[in-house]
Amino acid sequence: MDASDKVNILLVDDQPAKLMSYEVVLRELGENLIKAETATDALQILLKNDVAVVLMDVCMPDLDGFELAAMIREHPRFQRTAIIFISAIHLTETDYLRGYEMGGVDYVPVPVVPELLRAKVKVFSELFRKTRQLEALNAQLETRVRERTAELETAAERLIESERRRNLALAAGQMGSWDWDIVKGDWMWDEGQCRIFGVDPATFDVTLENVAPLVASEDLARLQQMMADFSAGNRQAYQAEFRVFRPDGEVRWCFGTATPALDAQGKLIRVSGVTVDITERKQIEERQLLLAREVDHRARNALAVVQAIVRLTKATSQRGYVRAVEGRIHALAHAHTLLSESRWQGADVKRLVIEELAPYCTADNPRVTAEGPTLFLSPEKSQNLALALHELATNSAKYGALSSAKGTLAVVWSVERGMLTLQWREAGGPPVQPPKSQGFGTKILNASIKRQIGGNVAWDWHPTGLHCTLQIPTSGSAYSAQDGAASSENLVQLPSGAMKRVLLAEDEAMIGMMMRELLGECGVFVVGPCCTVNEALSAMVTELDGAILDLNLGGDAIYPVAAELGNRNVPFAFATGYGRESIDPRFAHVPILQKPITRESLETCLAQMLGIGQGSAVASAPPGKPVEVSSIQRA
Repeated sequence: MDASDKVNILLVDDQPAKLMSYEVVLRELGENLIKAETATDALQILLKNDVAVVLMDVCMPDLDGFELAAMIREHPRFQRTAIIFISAIHLTETDYLRGYEMGGVDYVPVPVVPELLRAKVKVFSELFRKTRQLEALNAQLETRVRERTAELETAAERLIESERRRNLALAAGQMGSWDWDIVKGDWMWDEGQCRIFGVDPATFDVTLENVAPLVASEDLARLQQMMADFSAGNRQAYQAEFRVFRPDGEVRWCFGTATPALDAQGKLIRVSGVTVDITERKQIEERQLLLAREVDHRARNALAVVQAIVRLTKATSQRGYVRAVEGRIHALAHAHTLLSESRWQGADVKRLVIEELAPYCTADNPRVTAEGPTLFLSPEKSQNLALALHELATNSAKYGALSSAKGTLAVVWSVERGMLTLQWREAGGPPVQPPKSQGFGTKILNASIKRQIGGNVAWDWHPTGLHCTLQIPTSGSAYSAQDGAASSENLVQLPSGAMKRVLLAEDEAMIGMMMRELLGECGVFVVGPCCTVNEALSAMVTELDGAILDLNLGGDAIYPVAAELGNRNVPFAFATGYGRESIDPRFAHVPILQKPITRESLETCLAQMLGIGQGSAVASAPPGKPVEVSSIQRA
């Protein structure tokens, strides 16, 4: 972390020993820790520094923590500063309420739990840092807006000048000028105007009847109204954007200005205008808008994957849960870092392997080896491989070769006929036995490697160490040849016709697992998740009561499935990170579940779609036992 990125954390306590203990606990955060033993010192420090978090003792001799917090909050600079109280005495509910009224955001009891204190301080430190960054970005944005506004104003002035001097339009080469003699009814276009409209100036007869087919109908109506206003006596200049449909079929965006001319008696006699071809600018704006939507989509999908990790991770203790979640998120973060370096073109397999296994390697004990050719995988496959490597490494560190000082691990990969084969070989660790049931890590590997990207996972539980082989297609479709039919995994026979059947189409393995669990908890049979459009269509051989559809499956739009559901009068909703503006107008009425999806939003959607949760007689699965099926047949 750069020094400029560090934030200030103020520690206030009248006992030096406690200040030192807080400093030791919070040192791992890498922030600037400032200590104050009195309220006066604390106020002086605050006036001279920007502070992200104030950690203060409730009981102090000169001013107690509540009074100091009230004084801090009275200053405009510190109205949003996070204040965390530390109390060694038992506080009543009245004390808690008083603390919150005085501006406190949290309490930490004594004895202090180091992990808990670090976690709370870290949250507010990161919030302060992000807020500071957003303020800086906002200032930059305002500067750019001012600059852009100035540019537009300058451009408008130049257009007005070019309107008065028609010969400048022809010289510029990207502008055209026109003139309408109201008295005679004559029109004049220069060569620039004809070039913009794609017509031959030698043969094109400029009349309203000939021009009308070249202008978009909705734009033509506004231009005709402008002409009518001029004829009715309007004396104001007019500006508008409109589309031109050239005779060769090309569409051009134009910006036009029109200014009336008066005779000596103030009578309108002429309207002159300038047309500018702004197609290139429009295309840039459209690309920027598309890019913004894609960034938003990727961000929401990434958040949905994190949400799935948080929800699906299981652990026997809070500490174990935090470690498991952090590890999986860090694995995704490593992959994202590599992908961002290549501008999301791909990530190198070797770097994925080395960075995931780096914590288990030391210079004096190189017990981990990684060997294979340079190979870049697509973003989707890189993220799945990163998660798979993390699960394998975590399992090895807990139960396998990496849990023993004498254990070794060899990771070797090769590429042949468009298939990456990665071999994970452990040795020298504790004796290994095949697991009696699938753990969450195994489920992740099977779902992400097999189902999502059409690869394969082979497990070989050698007594001397786990041997695991991953196969990932390196090019072409991310799905296997079996994607035309629904998977037979978890196939069950429907015991009765009472439960609702909901088709789930989602190509992101983690999100699919989470959605399947959520839908099962809501008391419906889940058909899926289907990872491709063909698989979803094949799963529709059974009768369905509803569907939740990801908008994009492996690069293919879900609209064929949506159309078939519409033909069958089966209600459905889209689950997507895109906004409604990105949806085909045919399905503008379809409800949207915006990723990341919450249990509450899903329940609301099911209530509207199926009546679940609104008193309808719907059979439900036993609590904690979500029904998971890939295809359903009636009993």
